Amino acid sequence: MATTTSPTTPAAAPGSRSRSPLLEKLDWRRYIIYIGFVLVFLVFAVTLNDNGFLTTNNLLNIVRQSAIIAIIAVGMTYVIACAEIDLSVGSTAGLASVITAMAISDYGLLAGVAAGLLVGVVVGSINGALVSMLNIPSFLVTLGMLGIAVGVAQWITDSAPQPILDPTYNLVFGGGNFGPVPGLLVWMAIVVALGAVGLAKTRFGRQVLATGGNRMAADFTGINTRRVKFQVLVISSVLAALAGMLYAGRLESGRFQWGTGDELSAIAAVILGGTSLFGGAGSVVGTLVGALLIGLINNGLVLAGLDTSQQQVVRGVIIILAVALARRK
Repeated sequence: MATTTSPTTPAAAPGSRSRSPLLEKLDWRRYIIYIGFVLVFLVFAVTLNDNGFLTTNNLLNIVRQSAIIAIIAVGMTYVIACAEIDLSVGSTAGLASVITAMAISDYGLLAGVAAGLLVGVVVGSINGALVSMLNIPSFLVTLGMLGIAVGVAQWITDSAPQPILDPTYNLVFGGGNFGPVPGLLVWMAIVVALGAVGLAKTRFGRQVLATGGNRMAADFTGINTRRVKFQVLVISSVLAALAGMLYAGRLESGRFQWGTGDELSAIAAVILGGTSLFGGAGSVVGTLVGALLIGLINNGLVLAGLDTSQQQVVRGVIIILAVALARRK
């Protein structure tokens, strides 16, 4: 009896040749924020070079203007990775700035710092308790807190700015340099480093991602998802309060307007940085690059002569594109 062999094998099938394994493994969407940052930087460097885009002062200004948004966005990364949202960060920053200024004026430097951070703890605890214990959607809770925080800040100050005359505070919290390095850059580096390690290397970070990825599955594995949600909202509010204190230090006054609209910039930075809008995945380093990209675009638009309303339109377009990329993932 003659033996036969199969004439077709997967390797020999015509027309079935695929891309190389390297290209198969390369997911360009994972690096889109870094590619976008480089491209935008090169475009502005070429087109706005005569406007002073590449000067040292301008590049440092981009970092300074991005630093506070980056700090808020680190906390927002934890919240979004946990499949929640925090819309109150901007108003929390404004409230912390005026509370800090008033406490410094009445009780001194240390009391002012403690009071500012306490604002973040209190606001975050209220948000966290309402979301985790009463199962109220974080969107509604933090939207309500946005109005409450702004109202309280206006109420206790009669909408008047609160000057900060303590030179040590203004030097340490944003207004001065640590050696040759701007103070805001140092604060940003510390927060980003701690945030990146906490999310990627610690048990708490894995619990945050697990809760955001599939809460029911996380519950079955023994994770206290209610506590995780509470903790991420507290972290977000405390970092927002720190951002408000940096606003106050840099501008030597507390005002309820500080932080207005920062929630949108922070969300955009987080989504641009690769964190899934639907939870379960997050990158603090990506968030940092996202914040720098937004600062870069803002700076370029100003140098190009666009007014505030036109800048708002461009930022809105960026958010829509970011959400579209997130859905593709």
